[in-house]
Formats: sequence, structure tokens, C-alpha cells
Amino acid sequence: MPARLLLIDDDARLTAMLGDYLGAAGFEVAVAGSLAEARSQLASGAFDLLVLDLMLGDGDGLDFCRELRGDAHTRRLPVLMLSARGEPMDRILGLELGADDYLAKPFEPRELQARIKALLRRAEPQSQDQDVLRFGRLEIDLAERLARLDGKPCDFTSHQFDLLVVLAQSPGRVLSRDQIMDALKGHPLDAFDRSIDVHISRIRALIEDDPKSPRRVLTVRGAGYVFARKQDAENAA
Repeated sequence: MPARLLLIDDDARLTAMLGDYLGAAGFEVAVAGSLAEARSQLASGAFDLLVLDLMLGDGDGLDFCRELRGDAHTRRLPVLMLSARGEPMDRILGLELGADDYLAKPFEPRELQARIKALLRRAEPQSQDQDVLRFGRLEIDLAERLARLDGKPCDFTSHQFDLLVVLAQSPGRVLSRDQIMDALKGHPLDAFDRSIDVHISRIRALIEDDPKSPRRVLTVRGAGYVFARKQDAENAA
């Protein structure tokens, strides 16, 4: 079945053009010109990914993204945020509020399509024979795409979960930002902005007892990040 996309943008010309382009690429595309219409469509049907404009006539895309992440039915739905505001702080804020990716206007439709495909690939469920990674009180279920601390699910976005897996599958190995981006198979993060740092901060907030003094995901100054070896994480627990 083709992936179902919901484009949420009040620019009718843009959504018409993107709808035709992405439809020709094999996606099933629905359009919402307002947040009210988006809520109605989400309530009546299932989607595989949202493309969400930051500024809409009846509300703020950032607030809507926060709303999505607070709802059990949509908290893991991949969200690609669009905005004519391309300042670094806008991108950082969008990621902090749960967006999986951020694309500044104007953009090439081909780049949007590539980013959508990358997000959908990472959202695919893993094979059921995958192991569960266990680190003391923390377990990472690759099949369910779910991390649990003390048995309680951690509320990660799709991209944050993938980033955690990249680190956890190489415990004790320092990974640079470039290596992390390469391991994420083309996720469009900029090595010179704070995108990775924002996601790491969110991960720490959910799996560390004290995010300001992390024991699982460690920073190696000037080099990158490292996930503590299994025995170290267990001792820390």
C-alpha cells in the first residue's frame, strides 16, 4: 500500500503542486488548509507522515506539534515541519517540540520527497527476530521500536529512537556527528547546527536519572558522543 501523507499548509498553490508531485511519486496525499481541518482528517483516518507548516491561519504549527506529541494516537507519527523562517533557533525549537525533520521554504520538491522517504524508512517496524538491547534498567526493543526505563515506555520521536539505537548498538565507541548522520542513512541534519545536540538532550531527559550528569549517553568533548558500555550502565543503575 502507498504511504499516506497529510500536507497541512494554507498555501493552496503550494499544496496543489506538492500533491501532484508526491502523488506521481507513488504517495497517497491528503491536504488540510487549516489546523481544524487537519484535526478532522487525523480523527477520521490513519496517516503515515505529516508535512506541517509552521504558520497557519488558525494557529501555530509548533503548538500543534506539541499537541500531536501529547496524544497517544499521534505521538509516534513522523512530522516534517515546513517554514519560511529558516533561522537556527526556529529549527531547534521545532525539533525540541517533537518534529522529526525541518525544511525551510523555499525548497525543491525533490528534496522534500527524499526527506519523506528517509523518515518513512526509519518508521518501518523492524523484523520480529531482532534482539532487545538491555542496559540495566533500560531496555531498547528494536522490534517494537520502543525504549523502556524501569518498564515504563520512553516518549521518543521516531528520529530520537533511531539516534538512541545508533549509539546503543556501539557501546563504548565514540561516534562523531558525521558518523551519527552516516549511520542514520542520510537523515538531513546539518553537522554545523545544534540538531543532534537537541535530540541528545531529549534522550537524556528520558533515560538519565540526572540529565545534567548523564551516565548512559556521554559527551566526549571535541569528538562526539558515546553510549556507556553495558556493565557501566548496569553499575550506574
